Amino acid sequence: MVKDCVFCHLELEPKQRVILSNEHCLFLQLEQFDQKGVQLEGAGLIVPRKHRKTVFDLTREEWDATYSLLKDVKTYLDEKHQPQGYNLGWNSGEVGGQHIFHSHFHVIPRYEDEALAGKGIRYLFKGKENKRNVRER
Repeated sequence: MVKDCVFCHLELEPKQRVILSNEHCLFLQLEQFDQKGVQLEGAGLIVPRKHRKTVFDLTREEWDATYSLLKDVKTYLDEKHQPQGYNLGWNSGEVGGQHIFHSHFHVIPRYEDEALAGKGIRYLFKGKENKRNVRER
């Protein structure tokens, strides 16, 4: 456990709740995402119980537990929030957008009335504003 990690010490983020769990991981949700109609309604994170810096540090057991918990999370979210789709993903490393260095798997329900409905995870990266400045190596 890392002393200042919000996923190792859940009490460091008082608005975060454990919704579902298994032997190796937890599904966490900030209380504001439990409300109907809010941006990111139903969104949460699956995190390993043990501190793992990135997704690449997970054990096989933690991978399997993440998959198993994801199935339970989908059932829970389908019943409670009725999304029409999902985006799922890991950010790994600073350049990859990881800001908390305890591996966490984003589960983001999607709704047909969103302004960006139909836009997947690649949408952000395909825009002109993300064009690389390629230099010879």
